[in-house]
Amino acid sequence: MMSAAKKMKANGVRVRFAPSPTGKMHLGTARAALFNWLYARQHGGAFILRMEDTDRARSEKAYEESILEGLKWLGLHWDELYRQSERTARYVLHLKSLLASGKAYRCFCSPDELEAEKEAQVAAGFPPVYSGKCRGIAKDESEGRAKRERSVIRLHMPDKKVSFEDLIRGEVVFDLALIGDIVIAKGLEEPLYNFAVVVDDEEMKITHVIRGEDHISNTPKQIAVAEALGFSVPRAFAHLPLILGPDRKKLSKRDLAKSILDYRDEGYLPSALLNFLVLLGWHPKGDKETLSVDEMVREFSFDRVQKSGAVMDAEKLEWMNGHYLRALPEGDLRALLATRLPREWLAEEEKFERVLRLERERLKGVASLKEEISFFFETPEYDVKMLAWKDSPLKSARAVLKKAYAILAKVRESDFKKEGVALALAPLAAEYGKGELYWPLRVALSGRKASPGPFECAEALGKAETLRRITIAIEKLS
Repeated sequence: MMSAAKKMKANGVRVRFAPSPTGKMHLGTARAALFNWLYARQHGGAFILRMEDTDRARSEKAYEESILEGLKWLGLHWDELYRQSERTARYVLHLKSLLASGKAYRCFCSPDELEAEKEAQVAAGFPPVYSGKCRGIAKDESEGRAKRERSVIRLHMPDKKVSFEDLIRGEVVFDLALIGDIVIAKGLEEPLYNFAVVVDDEEMKITHVIRGEDHISNTPKQIAVAEALGFSVPRAFAHLPLILGPDRKKLSKRDLAKSILDYRDEGYLPSALLNFLVLLGWHPKGDKETLSVDEMVREFSFDRVQKSGAVMDAEKLEWMNGHYLRALPEGDLRALLATRLPREWLAEEEKFERVLRLERERLKGVASLKEEISFFFETPEYDVKMLAWKDSPLKSARAVLKKAYAILAKVRESDFKKEGVALALAPLAAEYGKGELYWPLRVALSGRKASPGPFECAEALGKAETLRRITIAIEKLS
């Protein structure tokens, strides 16, 4: 017997994420997957994964595998998986049905004829739609010619208007007369997108179609195909706003070339990426910035999806990733870093733990962390002029560092914490001024203009390494 959960999925919401394995999964594709998954989970429905791989020339198994791997990494697990390349017989069956009923026909017009027809229509001020020239060819003649000549299969488009309910934009109306007889297949075994997707949606019992707004113009064509086949139309559509670059234009090829797995390999967390993606075009009540997956499922609704484009903000993604990295349990964070940092750094366990505690609150990303903490494990190189505080002479830096060395050399190992170091150096800071002391000391320890403070650096480096680096700075100043 079918379980209660399976009955609910069979009778309730069924959505599909239908990527084409002709490239890697980028941010826009992943967001479509997330919105479908959220809607399915919120309604106890089914999340269908369908590989639209009928483009044999461009589809690659490696791309399919990267899409599957990306979905698994994000935690967007599917309930059913289909491949269009395994469903050719179903498309052939329905194409034959349309040809037999006269609702579709073979078109023998050459590309040159079609281009000439289009140019004439545009010149006359008419919309460029196919004239239906081959529509009147008798079936017997058409089938005979198809054995000898190149042809495509066109849908006989009815002269009427169609409308559909868009959960984001409301009712949308199209005049099919302005579209004309569309090509639905290059041949019986070569269905095109707008035909295959209709057969799939019907046979997979898809109830809601959630996809990017660049598909709005495809929707009336698919409704016309569905009606010609006698199929039901999905209950509703939701066309998501485009993801735009900072210049409010469509994402560049460079942005789209970066895949979800690239983000993973750079050290982004799936929780951060999901949180970032859900806010690209949608916002929860109260405009919260960080949401768990459970909160996303609970709060998601299409009435809070914007119609205008969603701007990609790389800085916000970095901030969000830092938020989730800092929230990781220490063991999980260390395990994540262990795969991306040099082994010799990790081998200095006590020192690494001190550095990690220091940098944890500043943590933004795993990729940037390596650069940020490298000076703790490798003696930094820097220009001696950096040791001077503002307009002070270098000899002042040398004098104060020599005195700092003498003081810190007397601090016991057990007291060599930031508080102990600060306390020991307080009289010297009062004598010379904080800037005169703390600036050259911090540069001596980090070799950088921007880094954690000198007390924090000293604690993380430990007494011996702190004194060694002060010695190096004094020698540079000599």
